[in-house]
Amino acid sequence: MAIPSAKLLISAVAVFMLVSASFATSEMPFMVVHKKATLNRLKSGAERVLVSFDIYNQGSAAAYDVTLTDNTWDKKTFEVVNGNTSRTWERLDAGGILSHSFELEARVKGRFHGAPALVTFRIPTKAALQQAYSTPLLPLDILADVPPTDLLALRMLAKYGSLVSVISMVVLFVHLVATPSSKSNAAKGSSKKKR
Repeated sequence: MAIPSAKLLISAVAVFMLVSASFATSEMPFMVVHKKATLNRLKSGAERVLVSFDIYNQGSAAAYDVTLTDNTWDKKTFEVVNGNTSRTWERLDAGGILSHSFELEARVKGRFHGAPALVTFRIPTKAALQQAYSTPLLPLDILADVPPTDLLALRMLAKYGSLVSVISMVVLFVHLVATPSSKSNAAKGSSKKKR
């Protein structure tokens, strides 16, 4: 019973490797789309959201008619202040990068969960439009009451944080090297008793 199931498993792995190898050698674009949002509180009390995109073509062929569309921002909650929520480019070469950003002003206080944006593109070997989705956003607390932060602690962390972590790793390493292990002491003790 085990031999037929093992043969089936080996056959399935072989088919998977052949199929994945054929995809790896084919000339296709592979889109990686990173979506990022940054909150900026203005002195007037309003809050702006800067949304930026980086579109990477990690494939081995160019993508044509690349269109970015981000319709996740409700018009009742956000107003577009600068830029557009969609953009089109003629071409994205293999290994290339495209960037786009726009700015919104928040109208309503609350938590916002942003969905991924849609990127459509065309490749010469297929008639249908190809789709890729961006990374989703972490929840944003729009117009939230932010407690004041201790700027001195933040400055100290930024200035000395990496130094403290390096020193602690060195001390831990020295401690591990300098401290004899309990197993070697136990082995030495048992060998002394046998004599």
